Amino acid sequence: MNPADTTAKPSSLTHAPSPIGRGKFCEVSLTLPSLLWLLFFFAVPAAMVFAIAFKTADSSGGIGSSWTLETIVEVFNFNYARIMWRTVWVSFAVTAICLLLAVPVGYWISRQDKKYKNWLLLLVVIPLWTNFLIRIFAWRLLLHPDGIIRTALVSIGIIPEDVFLLNNMTAVIIVSVYTHLSFAILPIYAASERFDFSLLEAARDLGAGRFRAFCLIYLPGIKRGIITAFLIVFIPALGSYAIPDLVGGIDCELLGNKIAFRAMANRNLPEAAAISVVLACMIAIPFIAFVFGGGRKRADGGARAETEAISRQ
Repeated sequence: MNPADTTAKPSSLTHAPSPIGRGKFCEVSLTLPSLLWLLFFFAVPAAMVFAIAFKTADSSGGIGSSWTLETIVEVFNFNYARIMWRTVWVSFAVTAICLLLAVPVGYWISRQDKKYKNWLLLLVVIPLWTNFLIRIFAWRLLLHPDGIIRTALVSIGIIPEDVFLLNNMTAVIIVSVYTHLSFAILPIYAASERFDFSLLEAARDLGAGRFRAFCLIYLPGIKRGIITAFLIVFIPALGSYAIPDLVGGIDCELLGNKIAFRAMANRNLPEAAAISVVLACMIAIPFIAFVFGGGRKRADGGARAETEAISRQ
């Protein structure tokens, strides 16, 4: 055998593409379509809205050619400040109620037998199969002065005749909770599925009661699911406008309603863009806090730490 042939084979192998290079190419190929989608249909429109916020309004309903800061300053006047505060506290109230309902539901579903879990999750997801507006109009019928709910409550004496369930902030919160509850249950259930329930048994063996073990072990253990549920509910609630518009009253206007009114009725696109920028900043605050705060910590670290604390007591 010629020695030159033996030396040629290793050199040919060096030119073969490495598995690491092929892996990176595959990752880039899979990520590029979604990246381009986000770039052209999210980043570019968001940048355009941000730029329009610093433009002047045209008398014909268009966008002026000059630049100004007055539109942004106008958003922070007293009337808008009241609407911002109303939007924030309503969103927090809806999120808190959803979490209070979703945590025990997610816990209960995760503790059921496997053959029942899929059916229970189906019941959680079924409301999402119906059109969003149809569900809102269904609640309008239920909360109507002649609807089933108010008629039943008045007949059994829970509410008086002069109390109405529609066109007020209570109706907005009820319908918002109903709309977002499924989105809160699913991430909490997913986190509960990965939770080690033997930690609860260990905590009870160490002297903790059911409620204490639930609060000190289970809740820290599903922290990532709770944070995810908070973001999934709170961020859409901040931009909600269909629910306040259809079941709310005059004093139930939120920032989403203001944006829709300025963009479509008044045709004041710069002011609508300015409100949108302020709303986007309000949405970015909890998201940034999650990413740079506790989002990167392990969810089960707190649960194990609490178990060790109980064992030391």
